[in-house]
Amino acid sequence: MASAPQAPRPRQIIDQWGNPIPPSRIAQLRQHQAMPRVGTPRSPYSTYQPTRGLTPASLGALLSQSAQGQSQQLMELLEEIEEKDLHYASVLSTRKRQVAQLPITVTAASEDARHKEHADFLRRWLDTDTLAVSLVDMLDGVSKGFSVLEISWLTEPRKVWPLRLVYRPQRFFDVDWRDGDTVMMRDNADLVPLGLHKFVVHRHPSKSGNLLRSGIGRVAVWAWMFKSFTMQDWAIFVHNYGAPIRLGRYGPESTEEDRAVLWRAVANVAGDMAAIVPKSMEVEFVQVQNAADSAKLYEARCRYLDEQISKVVLGQTATTDANPGSHAAGQTHRLVQEDIERSDAGMLSTTVNRQLAPQIIAFNFGPQDAYPRVHIGRPDEVPLKDVIDGVQKLGPLGLRVRGSEMRDRLGLKPVEEAEGKEPDEDVIGGRAPAPTPTVGAAGGPGGADLPRPTQIMKRLVQLQSQGLTDDAMDALVDRLSADAAGALHGLTAEVLQQMETATDLPDLAQRLVGLRLDPAELATAIGRSLALANLVGQALVADETAGA
Repeated sequence: MASAPQAPRPRQIIDQWGNPIPPSRIAQLRQHQAMPRVGTPRSPYSTYQPTRGLTPASLGALLSQSAQGQSQQLMELLEEIEEKDLHYASVLSTRKRQVAQLPITVTAASEDARHKEHADFLRRWLDTDTLAVSLVDMLDGVSKGFSVLEISWLTEPRKVWPLRLVYRPQRFFDVDWRDGDTVMMRDNADLVPLGLHKFVVHRHPSKSGNLLRSGIGRVAVWAWMFKSFTMQDWAIFVHNYGAPIRLGRYGPESTEEDRAVLWRAVANVAGDMAAIVPKSMEVEFVQVQNAADSAKLYEARCRYLDEQISKVVLGQTATTDANPGSHAAGQTHRLVQEDIERSDAGMLSTTVNRQLAPQIIAFNFGPQDAYPRVHIGRPDEVPLKDVIDGVQKLGPLGLRVRGSEMRDRLGLKPVEEAEGKEPDEDVIGGRAPAPTPTVGAAGGPGGADLPRPTQIMKRLVQLQSQGLTDDAMDALVDRLSADAAGALHGLTAEVLQQMETATDLPDLAQRLVGLRLDPAELATAIGRSLALANLVGQALVADETAGA
């Protein structure tokens, strides 16, 4: 009696280290561990206003407190200045979004079919844009040194991957005071470890050292504070500049009530520039000379501090401040910006390859000896113009390039593919075959398909003698064409083309190096042209001497 077929065993999820994940733990993968809750250390609302009444002394104390592992107030301060400083918010957003829009690609661990399957699975997840929309949140670590995203897993048969990467404010976390580096979560006035497979901690240090001191916001906050002082003084100046000074005088017979009425009269007109004095008192008001020019000091100070913030965030000022400068300086600034872009993208790629890609593949295929790699950034390719110029110049020298590669770089499809046919493998470049001399209609070598000796010699004369009369040039050409006809019969149309584009004999010689020419015939042609140059030079000197 045949036994009844056994039910298939339920599929088990294994992490990248080969440890099975129990069903209870799988249910936790779908739950949120760091969700904001009122009445807990992770309140969604912040009642602390660190920028109010901030002084250099209080800021120094706050930074010192943060360096010792209590960073909550610093994280709230950095979050608040992004809302209050337009320039800081602008340059920080520029740096984040410049990297967040870069292409994301996947490279298989090897050419093995199994590794290619893993890479295709990872590409399917990237097509959901879960990672792409989270890059800006991950790059919040540029300012604060680190960022934390909680993973909300999708657990379906044959498909376990992050459904969402939820941003969690840095004030929900701190570092373990024992090592000053391990990121932990605030919970019930204490720090607890982050759940396994539940968080992506992106570290983005702008300087080496302690994690809480590695963000550029810690440096930029000083410039912001000094700028806020200047902005406040500037606002007071603008408010009072140009407003009339109201001066009320009262006599000795006035009562206290009369003085109160007088004060309300002068104080309620406009601004703060008002006062009351006895009639017998003399008050002198000293006017500030060139007050309008003095006001520019406020703007100059604010602009200077903005430039320093641009340098620390973007590495340059050309893309934020419209100062006139040379094209070379602008190109240099652009190169600096690209260097920072590559560095930021590299840090993001490292985080994804360490904390996301291995987990996704292991959850679906089990632990592997190698995992596909995610690359965020522009491909390291030679500019298209340089490629075309290189093929154009090196092709005649023997370089051969596949036509399919050039079409891929140009974004073009083969004509056969559009017609539903299998495209043929074509090759671009390689030396052109030497043409076989043909007999022309006149029966002599060269014929109509080859340049006449007269054309070649005329170009040689033009290259070496400037200022000859047309009659003299024609006479020289006719004579030398007849003498050089035998030597020039084997030269092809390429020679004439090179002569037409050459500027002088050294340039022509350089151009002729890559052509397949008979050395003896070429030497004869060049020798006759040099003899021509000598004769022309002597004739010009004789004419000048006779004229003198």
